[in-house]
Amino acid sequence: MPDTLLAVLILGGVGLVFAIMIALAHSKLHVWEDPRIDVLAAMLPGVNCGACGLPGCRAFAEQAVAGEIQPAKCNVLNDEGITAIADYLGVSAGEADRRVARLLCAGGTNVTVQRAEYRGLQTCAAASTVSGGGKGCTWGCLGLGDCAVSCEFDALHMNENGLPVVDPVKCTACGDCVDACPKNLFTILPLPQHLLVQCRSLMAGDEILAECSVACTACGKCVLDAPPGLISIASGVAVVDSSSPLSGDESATRRCPTGAIVWLDGPQLTTSQPKESLLQREIA
Repeated sequence: MPDTLLAVLILGGVGLVFAIMIALAHSKLHVWEDPRIDVLAAMLPGVNCGACGLPGCRAFAEQAVAGEIQPAKCNVLNDEGITAIADYLGVSAGEADRRVARLLCAGGTNVTVQRAEYRGLQTCAAASTVSGGGKGCTWGCLGLGDCAVSCEFDALHMNENGLPVVDPVKCTACGDCVDACPKNLFTILPLPQHLLVQCRSLMAGDEILAECSVACTACGKCVLDAPPGLISIASGVAVVDSSSPLSGDESATRRCPTGAIVWLDGPQLTTSQPKESLLQREIA
């Protein structure tokens, strides 16, 4: 037998053996995947924002097909998209668990003191490394817009006083702004949570008012006026217990001397003028 033919036969035999082994391994180890997952993944926005609590849209599709998550849990889809997915799967759309990013600061340039001029790289991350930035309140928003740059959904823009304003309609609660802010001024809250303390200053008492006229002074009036257990004072600032039933009313904001605590009914209040408390209006 010629050497060439022998070599061909040997190689062919080896190839056949490996082909049989691969075929057997495939039949034993193959994991079947529901074809609906690919269809559903194509129906999802594909932004992989993680706002649903899963690592991406394909993971959401897998759990939706398995019946472990409801279509309405996707914060990016509109009502039509949610209905389309529910109809495709033949399941209920479920209740939307709308969450939104909220800013824990109302200290714009119109109500705060600037103690130093920062001339470095125009990012909050860079400014915060230089003595915490130039603001008198070292806990306040630096206003250089790292959060707005990080938002892929155009849900954040800077207002005339250097404060980021969140559009609750566009916000998907993805958390990019939370990660981008070096001052940890963003938090993700349920949309129905109306009470918000727009301050993170840890300087208790009226001393902070020399730096920001809308800061929380930890006076405790909101604690007395709110339903029991809803608000407490911790480290010099009022804190709303987000786990409490949100059945309170606007009463907790009425005697706030600075307007640091607000009742949200729609977009967060970040106007060009500081919010006046109801008590101040009554005195006026």
